[in-house]
Amino acid sequence: MKIDFGKVALPFLCTASAAAVIGFFAMTGSASAGEQIFDELRFGVSASVQSGHSRENGVFPEVTALFDPFGYDDTAGWQQLLRPRVHVGTSIGTSGEATQFFTGFTWTVDFNEKLFAEAGFGGVVHTGDLNDDDDGPGLGCRVLFHEYVGAGYRFTRNWNVMAQIAHSSHANLCDGPNDGMTRAGLQIGYKF
Repeated sequence: MKIDFGKVALPFLCTASAAAVIGFFAMTGSASAGEQIFDELRFGVSASVQSGHSRENGVFPEVTALFDPFGYDDTAGWQQLLRPRVHVGTSIGTSGEATQFFTGFTWTVDFNEKLFAEAGFGGVVHTGDLNDDDDGPGLGCRVLFHEYVGAGYRFTRNWNVMAQIAHSSHANLCDGPNDGMTRAGLQIGYKF
């Protein structure tokens, strides 16, 4: 039995996007001179870690905005897992490879003041090849799941660096190839 991927993924993407928009407007609507719109902004670069015909050429500049509509900053320790942040971002394709526009939820756990780990889950819309044509990954459908894990270090209360690996695929929920995209890289973050 095949599941209609669009009926599964699109509602999830809509929910995550709505949470990001609501969080954005909730923060901007109540923002005064001392309050911020974003919880954190990240800028970085990644590269494909796949081999063979599924490997993507070039590097991928990345920008991610994180919002805190659920009160992550008001918690500590493992309680942080109950209040994810919402992320919205892009990974820009170079050398003719796929650009990704992603959104979802981010869970961050602080081990101490300096070290943290993070995981994210959501969806992505991409510009990559849908067919398996031996030139980069065949992705099967335009909307994919997107997940990542990372480990980071805080230089100060505001500045951090994070190494991450991200994967996007449709989990065989739609017809067509499912080579997926797996990229690893570094991001510099500024937390407001």
